[in-house]
Amino acid sequence: MNSAFVTSRASSLDVGQALSISLRGVEELLPQDEWVKKLQRSEATGQPLRIKLGLDPTAPDIHLGHTVVLNKMRQLQDLGHTVIFLIGDFTSTIGDPSGRNSTRPPLTREQIEANAQTYYQQASLVLDPARTEIRYNSEWSDALGARGLIQLAAKYTVARMMERDDFDKRFKGGQSISVHEFLYPLMQGYDSVALKADLELGGTDQKFNLLMGRHLQQEYGQEPQCILTMPLLEGLDGVEKMSKSKNNYIGISEEPNSMFAKVLSISDELMWKWFTLLSFRSLEDIASLKAEVAGGRNPKDAKVLLAREITTRFHSAQAADAAEQDFANRSRGGVPEQIPEVQLGGAPLGIAHLLKQAGLAPSTSEGNRLIDGGGVRVDSVVISDKGLKLEAGSYVVQVGKRKFARVILGK
Repeated sequence: MNSAFVTSRASSLDVGQALSISLRGVEELLPQDEWVKKLQRSEATGQPLRIKLGLDPTAPDIHLGHTVVLNKMRQLQDLGHTVIFLIGDFTSTIGDPSGRNSTRPPLTREQIEANAQTYYQQASLVLDPARTEIRYNSEWSDALGARGLIQLAAKYTVARMMERDDFDKRFKGGQSISVHEFLYPLMQGYDSVALKADLELGGTDQKFNLLMGRHLQQEYGQEPQCILTMPLLEGLDGVEKMSKSKNNYIGISEEPNSMFAKVLSISDELMWKWFTLLSFRSLEDIASLKAEVAGGRNPKDAKVLLAREITTRFHSAQAADAAEQDFANRSRGGVPEQIPEVQLGGAPLGIAHLLKQAGLAPSTSEGNRLIDGGGVRVDSVVISDKGLKLEAGSYVVQVGKRKFARVILGK
C-alpha cells in the first residue's frame, strides 16, 4: 500500500479525533472549517497550536463553573497543544461589561494582585502546570501607551461596538455607558494579537469579546483565531448560572465533605449536564451510565460516581472515600467524625442564644425560625421548644443537614 496514503489516513484520523474532543460539550466552535485546517497543519508540521483562555481575577476563588472552560483547555493540552492561561490584570482595571446592565466598578491594583495570587494555583488543579504558559496582559497593555491605544481604537467603529447586546439594551433603556467600557473588548481582542492565538475559549457571554480578537488579528495582518464557547454551568439550584452572588456554587478549594455532599444535592436531570461538562469520563462511558439509570439503576449511584470524581480531582481519592463515608453517616442520622468544638459560658443558656453564639445561626430570631422548622437537633433529638435552656454540659448541636458543633457549655 502507498505509504503516503497510510500517513495521510492516520493523520486524518488523528485530526478527526482532535475535532471530536474539541466539540465535546461546546456551545459553538467558529469557524469549524478553519479549526480543522489549523489541526491539519499542526498534525503535518508537529507545531502545537496556541490556545488562550483569559480570566480577570475579579474574585479570589475559582468555582466549578469556571472549570468548564479549564476542562476543555486540559483536553486540548493533552492533545499536545500549547495552553496559555492569561490573567487579565490590566483588563480588570477596566471591568468587563459583558452581561451587565450598569457600569462594572473597576478593581484596585491591590485587589487584582491579591486575587491573581490564588488563580493559577487553583487552575493548576485542572491544567498541567508543566505544560501551561502563564501570562499577564499588563505585559503588553501597559507598554501600548496612549498613542498605541488611540491607534487600536481606530480599528473598530462605534456602530459595530453598539451591536453588542448589552450596550444596545443599556443605550435604548437610557442607562449610561462610559467610554472606558468600549476599551474592554478592544484590549481583550488585542491580547490575542500579542499572544498570536490560534483558538480562544470562553463562556457564551464572551462571544463578542472573542470575535473582537479575530477582527483585530486580521487588522494586524495575523491569521485570525477560531473561537470556542462553552455553556454556562447551572449551579446547585439548577436554574441560575453558578455564581458566588447566587450562593449556588461549589468552590474548588472547598473542603471535601462539603464538596461531595453538594454534588449529591443536584437534581438527577442536571447531573447529566454536569457529567458532560465536568467529568473526564468518555462520552461513551457517560452514555452507558445514563442507559443503566434509564433501565432502573438508582440515579444516586451515578451521582456518587460524579461526586467521587470531582472530590478526588481537587483533593484526593482518600478524601473522596472519607467524604462518602461522612455523607452516608449523616444520611443515617449519625454525627461526622470531625466537628468543630465551641466553648460557651452563661448556663443555663437559651437554645436560640446558644445557636447564635456557637455560629450555627446568624441571629437569635433566625435560630427561633430554624427551631420552628424542625431543623435543630441537640444530641440527635429534634428541638421544638424555643424556650429550652441548656444546663452546663457537653452537647452535639446540629442545624440542618450539614452544620454541626460540639458545644461545651459552662456556667
